[in-house]
Amino acid sequence: MDLRAHTRKFTAKDNRLALLSYCGTFAVYFSALAVAIGFAGQWYILLPAGLVFAFAAVRLYVLQHDTGHHSLFETRLQNEIAGHVLSPFTFAPFEVMKQNHNLHHSNIGNLEHRETGEIHTMTLQEWKEAGFWERLAYRLYRNPFVLVPVGAAFTYFIRYRWPKNTLQFGILGVVLHNLVIAAMLGLLYLAAGMTGVWIWLVFSFLGGMIGVFLVYLQHNFEDTYWDRRPDLNPQVAALQGSSCLDFGWAFDLAVANITLHDIHHYNARIPSYRLRKCHYSLPPEFGLRRIGFREALGALSLKLWDEEKKYLVPFPA
Repeated sequence: MDLRAHTRKFTAKDNRLALLSYCGTFAVYFSALAVAIGFAGQWYILLPAGLVFAFAAVRLYVLQHDTGHHSLFETRLQNEIAGHVLSPFTFAPFEVMKQNHNLHHSNIGNLEHRETGEIHTMTLQEWKEAGFWERLAYRLYRNPFVLVPVGAAFTYFIRYRWPKNTLQFGILGVVLHNLVIAAMLGLLYLAAGMTGVWIWLVFSFLGGMIGVFLVYLQHNFEDTYWDRRPDLNPQVAALQGSSCLDFGWAFDLAVANITLHDIHHYNARIPSYRLRKCHYSLPPEFGLRRIGFREALGALSLKLWDEEKKYLVPFPA
């Protein structure tokens, strides 16, 4: 079986499925927020509702990511409009984030263009040549107790207010995006007071942490792929350099199948609602490896790319 031909069979967009995913996620998002605010004094309702809200926020982010690839709805215009509507709820200005993510796709696995990746990775040789302060900064950056919570707070609440390449891809869109977020916060304050604002922010932050955790695992695991041109193979980089997280059907549904990242990088035109079927209909001879939750947690200890052994490795003793 030809893998390219197989994935093409799953690239058809269906506005009925797209609307179900899009509107259904918004319905869960607002319902969970309303329940969390309405039962703010009862933690045993607040916490589950907040968790549902956080996963709905992650799902909205993934759907916006799909619209950036024009792979959710049937037409380009429909995807662009849907992506801009999602933008204030994901804290990610649509046009700039779309362009930055396309740069990430075009340079996946390229050691000479690591600036286009979401999470920076040093090589083992760079680590050996680094000074004390550079090593200390990188150790702190790659520590999961810093990377996940601090990374989520910085990325979604601070960095995305003016993302990289904003001057190149659209100042006006970023400014309008930030004004809409401010207006949403003001409306929420009028409707539910500071309690509503804090619940929205805290559980949005939780969603951000889930997102950062998933982003880390998408390309940081033991036998991922990095190389330099001319040896860099884009197809191998897409499949081997991106993970398939096997956390179960329910988790895949909760995050709109972003866990099936290998197939997504191989063919970004596949809508999120077809990714799971595309991946799991592949015969075993393709050897696409799936990472379970225990191995995923272990991947958090991997910090440096060993160019000789072609493995991601922990810090040297």
